This record gives sequence, structure tokens and C-alpha cells, in this order.
Amino acid sequence: MGTPGSGRKRTPMKDRFSAEDEALSNIAREAEARLAAKRAARAEARDIRMRELERQQKEEDSERARYSHRSSHHRPYLGVEDALSVRSLGSHRNSLKDITGTDWSRASTPKRRDIMNHSSSHSYRMKKRSSGSHKDPLFDEKSDKQYAENYTRPSSRNSASATTPLSGNSSRRGSGDTSSLIDPDASLSELRESLSEVEEKYKKAMVSNAQLDNEKNNLIYQVDTLKDVIEEQEEQMAEFYRENEEKSKELERQKHMCSVLQHKMDELKEGLRQRDELIEKHGLVIIPDGTPNGDVNHEPVVGAITVVSQEAAQVLESAGEGPLDVRLRKLAGEKEELLSQIRKLKLQLEEERQKCSRSDSTVGDVAGLQNGSDLQFIEMQRDANRQISEYKFKLSKAEQDITTLEQSISRLEGQVLRYKTAAENAEKVEDELKAEKRKLQRELRTALDKIEEMEMTNSHLAKRLEKMKANRTALLAQQ
Repeated sequence: MGTPGSGRKRTPMKDRFSAEDEALSNIAREAEARLAAKRAARAEARDIRMRELERQQKEEDSERARYSHRSSHHRPYLGVEDALSVRSLGSHRNSLKDITGTDWSRASTPKRRDIMNHSSSHSYRMKKRSSGSHKDPLFDEKSDKQYAENYTRPSSRNSASATTPLSGNSSRRGSGDTSSLIDPDASLSELRESLSEVEEKYKKAMVSNAQLDNEKNNLIYQVDTLKDVIEEQEEQMAEFYRENEEKSKELERQKHMCSVLQHKMDELKEGLRQRDELIEKHGLVIIPDGTPNGDVNHEPVVGAITVVSQEAAQVLESAGEGPLDVRLRKLAGEKEELLSQIRKLKLQLEEERQKCSRSDSTVGDVAGLQNGSDLQFIEMQRDANRQISEYKFKLSKAEQDITTLEQSISRLEGQVLRYKTAAENAEKVEDELKAEKRKLQRELRTALDKIEEMEMTNSHLAKRLEKMKANRTALLAQQ
């Protein structure tokens, strides 16, 4: 078995329970100090008892040697047994007085009872051996068994068993004395043999008593250690309960957050549905765009959209296929071409006007200078009128074309401005919706991950709690 150590080391707890942990650590330190003091007192009492027993054994050996020497040389036929029993009883009484003087205050009640039982049983054994040394081996075996039973029983039974055999052995004392008078050498040798046997048994009993005491101390230490372990496991279990409650509260908060996010998502879906209804109600058209804002790495699922009227949608369809920016650039290019054509037509009109003015001046000069034939003049006038009418017609047609082009340009410019503003607004709304959607998806993924982590932690804590309960029941069953 393991010897008592210096005590266990407690694991530090969390900071938020510092006051409670400090109080528990103080209580644990005081308990360990008391346990260490008890162990030191037990060890000191055991050392004192062992030294006292060794001293007592040495005194008994010296007394036996001295009295055996005296009885063998001077008084071989007198009561050697009585002298040895008296001496051994006196030595036991002295040892009992010494023990009570030194360690009686420190020893506990069972240890005092063991010392008293041991002294009474030993004195009775010595008297019994001295009175019945010449009896048969069957009686010796019975007396040895009775000695073992008296040694293991409590003090009340030892006192009773020690008084009853003495009265019975007094009747047999005469036969032992007569046999010792008849054969003193044999009785002395048998007495020595029985005395050596008693000493061996006494030594074995003392060794077994010391071993049992050590085992008892070790078992007490193990019980204290197991109690400390149980207390620590109870503290850990309480900590696990607190952590489980905190995790459950966090899980409830995450579930509430998920419900709020789900409600927001439903509201956004309802807003998108209302937007589609309004677009359909006002006769607008949604023009999708595969790559909004020129972002190539954008998610292909959700593209940019633009809300325009049906006329604008027809104009954009006439501009060709492709993104909205490409179509607007095409319309801007066509506008520039039309403006350049208008400028060219204006220049041509100015040239024609100048030519007409020059022709009118030439016609007047010709009319003033020439007084020729009227036919030539009439023909020239007709040609000039015809050209003037043609030029006027071309001029009016060009002016109409210019006004038409200017109107179409202004209309297209207004449409382009409307398209740009609508596109910008749509892009803003789209960016906001995409950002909100990404945020909601990210929060949803985070919430799902946290919920999964909470469930795993909860299951792990439940398993650890079941394991700790099983260990606790096993420890209680072992105790």
C-alpha cells in the first residue's frame, strides 16, 4: 500500500468564481493541515509505541536471563515460574505506565484499549504458562488458541477470560509443583521452551499489530484521499452544471437570433415580391445584367437588374444585345453620329444659301446688263427659280430633319439620364440587397455553426456528466 503523501494539488478554477474558489481552497488547506497533523501524531505515537515495546522486550529478556541464571545455580527447586510471571507482569505494568505518561494524551481510545488488553493478556499468559508447564501438548495448544482469542478480543472479554482461567489453574498448581520437585531439569527446559514459544508468538503478534496499524493508517489516508477526490469531482460537476447552463443560455440566444434573422429574411422576400408587383403594375421591364458593375468575380446566381419603361426597353433592344453599359455606349455613339450629320447638313445649308444669294445677284446683273432676247432671260430665270425652289425644299426638309433629330436627341438624352438614374438606383438597391443577403447568409451560417457546436458541447458535457456519476457511484460502492 502507498504511504501518506504531502497532499493533493487542486486544479485552479476560473476567474469568475474567484471568491468561492478562494474559500474552498482555504477550507481544503485547513483540512489538509489537520490531516497532516493527525498523520504526524499517529506516526509519532507509533514510533513511541514501537520503542516502548522494544525496550519492554529487552527488559523481559534481561529479566529472564538473570532469573534463569539465578534459579539454575541457587534455587533450582523453588518457584521460578512465579518469579518470571511476577517480573514479566511488573515489566508490563512499567511499560504501561511509561506509555500512559508519554503517549496517553495523544493516542486514541481504541489504541489505549489495545495496550490494556495486551498487558492483561500477556500477564495472564505468563501465569498460565508458569502454572501449567508440565501438562500435555493438547492443553498447551488449547491455551495458545485461548491466548490468540484473548489477544484479538476487546478489553472487557480479555478481563473476563483472564480472571476465569486463573481460578481453574490454581487447582492444578499443586500437581505442577510436585512434578517440578520430581523432575526440575525437565520442567525448567520445558518452561524455557514454552517461554521461547510465547516470546515468538508475542513478537509475531506485535509485528502483526504494527502491520495492521500501518494498514489502518494507509486505509484512513486512502479514505481521506478518496473523500478529497469526491469533493473535487463534486466541484467539477458543479462547474460542469454551470457551464451547461451557460451553454444552454447561449444556445437559446442563438436560436432567438436565428428566428430574428429568419423574420428579416421573410420581410426581405416580401419586399422583393412587392417590388415585382409594382414593376408589373406600372408596366416596367426588368433588364438583367450578367456582370453588374464590371465585377467578374461576382456570384453568378444574383445579377444586376435595371427597371425601365417598355419604350426604353424597345430602344435598348434595338441597340443590340449585351450589358446595359454596352447598349448605352452604342446609343451615345449613334447620338454623336447624328449630331455630326446635323452639323454637316447645317454647313451644306449655309453653302446653299450663299450660292442662292450669289445667283440672285448674278441674275440681277444679267438683267441690267443684257437687254437681249427675252427667251434666254426667261430660261435663266426659270432655272434659277427651279433651283431656288429645290434648295428651299431641301432646306425645309433639312430643317425638319434637324428638328426631328434634335427632338430624338433630346428624348434620347432624357431617356439616357433616366436610365442612368434608374440604373444607379437599381445598382444601389441591388448592392444593398446583396450586402444584406450576404450578411444574413453569413449570420445564418455562423448561427448554424454555433448551434452545431453547442449541441456537440452539450452532448460531450452530458457524456462527461454520466461518466462522473458512474465514477462517483463506483467510489461510493468501493467505500
